[in-house]
Amino acid sequence: MKTYDFIVVGSGIAGLTFALQAAQKGSVAIVTKKDRGDSNTAKAQGGVACVESNEDSFDQHVQDTLIAGAGLCHEDVVRTIVSEGPQAIEQLIKTGVNFDRDPDSGEFSLGMEGGHSQRRILHSKDTTGLEIETRLLAAVAANDNIEVLEHHFAIDLITTRRLGFASPPRCLGMYVLDEIENKVITLRSDRVILCTGGCGRVYLYTTNPKVATGDGVAMAWRAGAKISNMEFIQFHPTCLYHPDAKSFLISEAVRGEGGVLIGQDGKEFMHRYDKRKSLAPRDIVARAIDREIKVTGAPCVFLDITHQPPGFVKQRFPHIYDTCLKLGIDAEKDPIPVVPAAHYQCGGVQVDVNGKSSLSGLWAVGEVACTGLHGANRLASNSLLEGAVVAQRAVQDVFQKLPVDGEPESFDLPEWTVGNVTDVDELVVIYHNWDEIRRLMWDYVSIVRTGKRLQRAATRLQNLSREVQEFYWNFKVTSELLELRNLVQVATLIVDNAAQRTESRGLHYTLDYPERDDKNWIRDTVSSRV
Repeated sequence: MKTYDFIVVGSGIAGLTFALQAAQKGSVAIVTKKDRGDSNTAKAQGGVACVESNEDSFDQHVQDTLIAGAGLCHEDVVRTIVSEGPQAIEQLIKTGVNFDRDPDSGEFSLGMEGGHSQRRILHSKDTTGLEIETRLLAAVAANDNIEVLEHHFAIDLITTRRLGFASPPRCLGMYVLDEIENKVITLRSDRVILCTGGCGRVYLYTTNPKVATGDGVAMAWRAGAKISNMEFIQFHPTCLYHPDAKSFLISEAVRGEGGVLIGQDGKEFMHRYDKRKSLAPRDIVARAIDREIKVTGAPCVFLDITHQPPGFVKQRFPHIYDTCLKLGIDAEKDPIPVVPAAHYQCGGVQVDVNGKSSLSGLWAVGEVACTGLHGANRLASNSLLEGAVVAQRAVQDVFQKLPVDGEPESFDLPEWTVGNVTDVDELVVIYHNWDEIRRLMWDYVSIVRTGKRLQRAATRLQNLSREVQEFYWNFKVTSELLELRNLVQVATLIVDNAAQRTESRGLHYTLDYPERDDKNWIRDTVSSRV
């Protein structure tokens, strides 16, 4: 058993920010299931939404967030995170992050994105997340108090309830699969922070990297923590439609810089759905594109930014431009084919603005968590903002509630019991179930839903869950099996929450209840095992 003052699961902006600040007080383990740079943060293109202009204000940013969130944002949380944004940005800059600036004035070069009333997106070209990830990882590597456990898959949280203790429920550590040594190890800490990102891979088409399998939500659920608002899965309107680039995102910022959505006929269509046209919030744009595709029978729509002067796209969006060009699309001359794809999980482990969960000793920060910032639909580029701000607040909250003042309380944590299990003999069965989950979620629980579709999904997920549990108890654990186990659990939570909400709001749109019901449903959907 290894003991640390803090265990952080995940190596994106939330996990790395927390680890760097917590390391000032004690030892930190960062558990990450692949390489340390594999995270949603590293893939983020657009930037960080933050008030940095004299023409902008916290009130405007708050209002834009509330409008996008369709009545479900917690306004006090929104105001706290927005107002503490500049401080978080300053900390990132101190860590070495370089945001684009105007060469003449030296002021931040602020971008515009859908749903925002002002230019307030700090960016580093169109690879902002990679810039943040790279700088934070460099700082982590230079810190002797931080140990990064790569290729270590967090299996389950260890709690007093799991061990049968009569004391109040609390988190004591976790079991982790060390894929390098091919064995399960026990990590002990009174302070566990989940920063595992989202669950985009539960859908067949997603902008997320392969690591986004909902591990943190599934672990927290099994440990007894409350989960909320999992029905609100954001579909990014503009994922590149190309057989050789199935998960490449075309940033929201492209529309912010004048890109317009057009159909196969070359004509704009967003004016028929919203007065903000191509700059409407993501839920509206994604549903509009989905409808256009279904009505016309076309495989995709197009994002056209060819009206910008020569060189603009190449200079402002070099990564997008180069990627498209390699696929035979010159974005300065050709409209870019796009379709919606699963992008962001607005629900998650229910926490307060400090990342504190309902389970003592457990915090969650970033996409894995549900603070109330995003409500029923996340405003573009508020995600990196939330990760940075709440990570800082979580550090202070942990220090106050569980100060590092000597050795942790002694608990005899049992080793992982292997039992009478064998190696998985037919990986094809796991891959088949993985594929079935993603297809049924795409077909039945995506942009537009119905009660019958949700019921079909629920019935099949019950059967899949039983099969996966049988695999889990009869075979040695592998990363593929663990991801499948987490995917089926998260898919079930999404379906269950969606079936409960008998209205349409934000990212949850059902043909059975197409109208918003403020009388009954301005409240979170909460699930708990206890």
